[in-house]
Amino acid sequence: MSLVGTTTGRKVRVVIVDDTRSIRAMIRALLQRSPRIDVVGEAGDPYEARELIRALDPDVITLDVVMPRMDGLSFLERLMRLRPMPVVMVSTRTTEKSAEAVKALSLGAVDCVDLATLGADGNVDLAGTVLMAAESRSTGPSLRERVKDGGRLDWNGRIVVIGSSTGGVDALMNVLSHYPADGPPTVIAQHMPAAFLESFAQRLDRHSAPRVRLATDDAMLAPGEIFLAPGGTFHAALDRRDALRLRLVPHDGTEAYVPSVNVLFSSAVPHAPRILAVMLTGMGRDGAEAMKALHDAGARTIVQDGETAVVDGMPRAARELGAASEVARLGQIGPRILAQVGADGRGIEP
Repeated sequence: MSLVGTTTGRKVRVVIVDDTRSIRAMIRALLQRSPRIDVVGEAGDPYEARELIRALDPDVITLDVVMPRMDGLSFLERLMRLRPMPVVMVSTRTTEKSAEAVKALSLGAVDCVDLATLGADGNVDLAGTVLMAAESRSTGPSLRERVKDGGRLDWNGRIVVIGSSTGGVDALMNVLSHYPADGPPTVIAQHMPAAFLESFAQRLDRHSAPRVRLATDDAMLAPGEIFLAPGGTFHAALDRRDALRLRLVPHDGTEAYVPSVNVLFSSAVPHAPRILAVMLTGMGRDGAEAMKALHDAGARTIVQDGETAVVDGMPRAARELGAASEVARLGQIGPRILAQVGADGRGIEP
């Protein structure tokens, strides 16, 4: 299937999947406000959607969760396995606090929209979300089974910091699936609302061998510990004097995202010789300049390649700045991290 870029003249072709006719009409009206979108079909359940996708080959589908004959999450899982394509979830079940939203993102959905926010005034830019989805290159889930506690990591003292945004749910699950139970201490800044992050940390914890939790102020990093920046009103950072101590930094309005990759990566610059920074899929350029500063100060850096990134914004910005020590496909990043933090990676002894 050919996806649509921002510079092409062709409209983005959308199929709406929802069992309620009035909701389909509302979604259609909101999408048709954009001259760049063409709603080419509507389906009342996943079986109808399957036939429309085969016949119409849309660029994006919007998908409800609760539907007859098959629920939306089950359909999403099958779709991403058999015919990967950009999907935007639009449902009352995909609110900021819902486990369904986190599961949808982990299955490969590009974004989730709470149906309740789509009033007559269109408080959420649904058309913009769909256009963004069309520009992504969703390749579906790549989650491996939870790593069994086999061998042990001979940690060399290097700390891992990771930045990710759109598409990061699946990418992080892929990367962390390679970690052994005593994997390297890792701090992650993933662009996501705070309520999503709590649920996402729990999901990562269930599917990763190390312990995964939200960062707290003064928490200590150690092998087998993975921390997610909590978002909301705080960024996560490394303590300036102690690389193994976490700090929560209040958001002062200067950063475009909370949590910010830029804040996390910048805080690691004083400890650059013992840092491995990783940039995964995401829109924009958050963290790119800080990653360049890390690279120039002696940190190791790995940047995801454009082909496997759902959205090649943040990785591309880092690559263009010369911030990458190496560029790797998503499936290679986990093993490359372990190679850099093991005894053979010539890290700084703790």
